[in-house]
Formats: sequence, C-alpha cells, structure tokens
Amino acid sequence: MNFEFTEDHLMIQESAKDFALNEIAPSAVHRDKTAEFPHEIVKKMGELGFMGMMVPPEFGGAGLDTISYVLAMIEISKVDASVGVIMSVNNSLVCYGLEKYGSDHIKEKYLVPLAKGEKLGAFALSEPEAGSDATKQKTTAERDGDYFVLNGIKNWITNGTTADYVLVMAATNKELAHKGISTLVVEKGTPGFEHGIKEDKLGIRSSDTCSLTFQNCKVPAENIVWEEGKGFNFAMNTLNGGRIGIASQAVGIAEASLEAAIKYSKERKAFGQTISNFQAIQFMLSDMAVRVDAAKLLTLKAAAAKDAGKPYYKEAAMAKLYASKIAVQNALDAIQIHGGYGYVREYLVERYLRDAKITEIYEGTSEIQKVVIARALLDNK
Repeated sequence: MNFEFTEDHLMIQESAKDFALNEIAPSAVHRDKTAEFPHEIVKKMGELGFMGMMVPPEFGGAGLDTISYVLAMIEISKVDASVGVIMSVNNSLVCYGLEKYGSDHIKEKYLVPLAKGEKLGAFALSEPEAGSDATKQKTTAERDGDYFVLNGIKNWITNGTTADYVLVMAATNKELAHKGISTLVVEKGTPGFEHGIKEDKLGIRSSDTCSLTFQNCKVPAENIVWEEGKGFNFAMNTLNGGRIGIASQAVGIAEASLEAAIKYSKERKAFGQTISNFQAIQFMLSDMAVRVDAAKLLTLKAAAAKDAGKPYYKEAAMAKLYASKIAVQNALDAIQIHGGYGYVREYLVERYLRDAKITEIYEGTSEIQKVVIARALLDNK
C-alpha cells in the first residue's frame, strides 16, 4: 500500500490550487452574495482540462485518473464549493456516463465538446415525486418514428439554466417500472424544452440549480444512451462516481474550515494570549484534523478502487457519507472558534457551513448512502 502521490498527482494538485487561489477566490464572496454563475471561470477551467479530467484524450479529455480528479476537486472546493459542484457534475455524471455508455455518435457529437470544456452538461434524474426513490419516474419518452417525445418535469438540476446538453432519465415503457427507464441526451434550445427560474439557495449559491420542463419535446432516437430500458442502471452506476466527486467537495470544505480555524486561533487573543494556546481550542482543532484525514483517505480509497477497475459503490457511499458529515461538523467548529465573527459574512466560515449542508443531501442523501453500504455488507454474508 503506497500513500505517496506521484509527481503527476502533485502537479495536478498544485495547478488546481494555484487556479483556485488566483482565478476563483477573488470573486467567490461576490458571487455568493449575488448568486452569479462563474461563466468565465468555467471557461478557463475547460481550457486547463479540469472539465473532462478522466476522459481519454481521443475524446477531448485530459486522460487523468480518478485520484487526480479528487485532488483537483478538493483544492477548488476549498476556495469555492459552487465551482466545485459545477466541475463535479460535468466530470462525474455527464462525461463519465457518456464515455462509458455512449455510442460512437454520442461520444463524437457530445462528449468531445463537454470534455474540452467548450460545452457544459447537466444530469436530470430528480423529479417532484422521484427523489431518493428514483424508480418513480413520471417523465415519459414515447417513441415516434426516429424520435422520442419527452413530457415531464425535472427539479434540482445543477447547471440547469446554463447547460448545453442534459442527460434526461425518462420512462420509455411504464409497464416495466424501473426496467423501462431510458436516458436521452437533450440539447439546449430543443423546442418544448424549457428551464425554470434559478433557485435561491442557502449555499453553493453561484452554482446554477433549477427545474426543467419538457412538453412534447422531440429528441432523436440516436440520442439514447446505452440502450432503451437501461436508464436506471445508467443513473445508479454514474452516481457511484458522482459520489466520489461530492465526497471530494466535502473534504475541500472541511479542510478550508480547519485552515481558517487554525489561522484565526493564532491571531485572536483572549486573557492575554492567543486562543490557540487554550487546550479547549487545541482539542477542537485536533478533532477537525483527524476528520479531514479520515474523510480524505476514504475518498482516495474509493478513487483508487475505481481506477483499478474494482467495484467501488460501497467505498464511494462510505466516502460521501462520512465526508459530508464532517464537512458540516468542521464548519460548525470553525464558527465556534471564530466566536461572533464566525456568524458574519466578513469571515468565510459561515459560507462553509451553508455550502457544506448540501453535500449531505444531493447525489444521494446520507440515509441513502447508509442503505447502499448496508446492502453491500449484507450481500457479502
């Protein structure tokens, strides 16, 4: 077992860190307040290869491994979790799904520009009545010659108003329940496809979340991903990789909270000395550091399993479950160490808490992660 990163891993990590500090950080606070989407930042990330990190070069990607992706996601999410989730969706859910299951036509037409960062993708699974229970898809796709006609509503779609291409899960055969769900690539601007207003969210505010509606939206049959009836399997398999991305995002938030708490504790004085000298503060910082390392190791373990071609759904669920939990706890502890200053926007730790909470909810709630883990444990008995 080797815990050392390669030179390439360290180079990617440093590159992501430099980009985050120099390109993302200057506007992060402003975008959080205004809920402004980081168009120029996302464009630059595409040019640097951060939007298709694991896609092979022949399809426009950087051809890197999942460990590189995790390291980059952590550094970017430390500075702005909103940018982190935009990057995660495009990499983990959209590019990965199209690379693994897309036809040659789909890879050439859609994957290449997505991996290059020339286009942005979204993943549309959730519906008003199909959240944790994704089998209850109400959106339908009825065959009409060389087309599928989409009708339905999707909600909580990250990159919803800005995405050029959306992967939509819909029922092509309702009688077959979850075995009758299929995935279609839908282009922005297709007649009958509209997006709702941007959600006014608690955290990750400069990322773009909205509902999508489809009214007699005609999609070419050649845009079906994998094959008809494989949409539920596609969604579940793709979400396994997505959970590694969100775990990385959560680790980034947790690590940012720790670093902010350490810095403040060395500056703030009380009773004639810096508060870092008090054992109560030292114990809090110690707990925060242990959590970060544990969450990071779980996430890297899942990434290594994925890179090795081994099953990783349990490892990904464990990583997301724990990393999201400690992201919230570390943010709370950072606020406590900051005292009253932790409760105001002047300091960043209140944003870390707002950003952290969603990691326990999207791409599978913490409760769903426990179901996945339990099933994996019981299936092995």
